[in-house]
Amino acid sequence: MPDQDLPDTGSPPSDDSGRQRLLAAVRRPSSGQLVVALLLAVLGFAAVTQVRSQDQGASYSGKREQDLIDLLNALAGTSQRSQNEIDRLERTIAQLQNSSSNRQTALSQAQKDVTTLNILAGLVKVTGPGLRITIEDPDGVVDTDTILDTIEELRTAGAEAIEFNDTVRVVAQTSFEDGVGGTIIDGTLVRPPYVIDVIGDPHALETGMTFRLGPQDDVEKEGGTLELRELEDVVIDAVRQLARAEYAEPEAR
Repeated sequence: MPDQDLPDTGSPPSDDSGRQRLLAAVRRPSSGQLVVALLLAVLGFAAVTQVRSQDQGASYSGKREQDLIDLLNALAGTSQRSQNEIDRLERTIAQLQNSSSNRQTALSQAQKDVTTLNILAGLVKVTGPGLRITIEDPDGVVDTDTILDTIEELRTAGAEAIEFNDTVRVVAQTSFEDGVGGTIIDGTLVRPPYVIDVIGDPHALETGMTFRLGPQDDVEKEGGTLELRELEDVVIDAVRQLARAEYAEPEAR
């Protein structure tokens, strides 16, 4: 039989395969290679540091005492200037932080003030604890002055939001007038029974309604009835439109 050619396993690797292994080692170094590289870097840094130290020592050894004193004084002055600059920058940072904190505090307070003013002006819906006051007046004998006195006592007791019959939001500028079959509140006729939803401290509001010769006594004296019910969650949905100032302007400072 003719001899068959067998692969020569002892032949040296080609240049291409050697370069490929080198590139693979560079791209994916083993842990041993990384340790060797780190040791070489440390040795190189130590050698450079030693040479620099020797060079500086050699340069200083040839100087006069006065030259060394002047050099130390110069270094001390540079160090002090650097420390002064660090102190200045730290003071600047502290001032900026305080200024930023003050601005944030002022902004937060302004946002709280806007929220409070929107509630008092009746511009937003609100919810909270309070009372539901029901004034029954089947004969139409409770007059507008008594209704207005009731609202004023609620305000004195700390009412933060007031609504009549789920329809009219009562604010500082709200007007009350006598109407046929009821009371005209800000141009809207509200008929009895008057259901007044109030947000505030329930105990304080109840005291403002029931003290001797107060609103409850006045309503009953005229022939009506006034009932109170404490609620944990009074919901007031009626809102007002923002009224634009026609004549008043902010004072220039």
